[in-house]
Amino acid sequence: MSPRQRALVAAWLPGAEVIADLSWNQVETVVLQVRQGDRALIVKAGGDADHHLGRELDAHEGGYVSPWAERGHAARLRWADREARVLVLDWLPGELAYRTAAGVDPEVHRRAGALLRQFHAQATQRSAGTDAAATRRAIAWLDSSHAIAPDVERRLRAMLAALPPIEDDLVPTHGDWQPRNWLVDGDEVRVIDFGRFAFRPAATDFVRLAAQEWRENPACELAFLDGYGPDPRHPSHWILLRAREAIGTACWAHQVGDAEFEAQGHRMIADVLAEFEAR
Repeated sequence: MSPRQRALVAAWLPGAEVIADLSWNQVETVVLQVRQGDRALIVKAGGDADHHLGRELDAHEGGYVSPWAERGHAARLRWADREARVLVLDWLPGELAYRTAAGVDPEVHRRAGALLRQFHAQATQRSAGTDAAATRRAIAWLDSSHAIAPDVERRLRAMLAALPPIEDDLVPTHGDWQPRNWLVDGDEVRVIDFGRFAFRPAATDFVRLAAQEWRENPACELAFLDGYGPDPRHPSHWILLRAREAIGTACWAHQVGDAEFEAQGHRMIADVLAEFEAR
């Protein structure tokens, strides 16, 4: 944390004590669990290049988190300084579902689907080139440093060129909807980390689950849709969404040195290429 961030937190939370460092240590964001008196809180601080804190503030200050926060399914924002890239949230009880039995529990996915439907239903915007821009970002990933084989890269570029953008209506999306951002507490599912919040096609919030938990336990996908309602995925667009996610996963993980996640990205690439080329 920078001196300014520390000073702001000290002013907001005099006498607060750090209980745990919950940072993922792959990006610049620092996440600390702190206690001030009998209150448990979360402090999040971003580095100079961080843009996730701004997105998180967009979600909170835009009112999109409020329906969940009012029912205890998300944290309330207590203090924030957008310019300094620091904020304070209520701490939420529960255990991360990521890489636990809860992460592949159909009942957890059913509840997560119902929560996501509520989030998506809050607003709709017409797309103004959002999908085309997402494809350009995927191409930019391919232009950057990665370990994708030249022949595979050629096939990916051909696939992106062959799949035209589909400018679906946009809804508020979490952007990283998966068990690493779900807290399970008994029968409750709570949601954390809005650092990738943005208006996107609804189906974009399905992509990471499809590559991970739904692949491991297909019953989770059925349960999720039972909670969510009508499936927003269009077959051609679904391939494009997954292709872009696969490319971003493989390239980003390579650049940050996450070998396990990079391997997942390469597997995602193989899956989506096989599906596309079999059509």
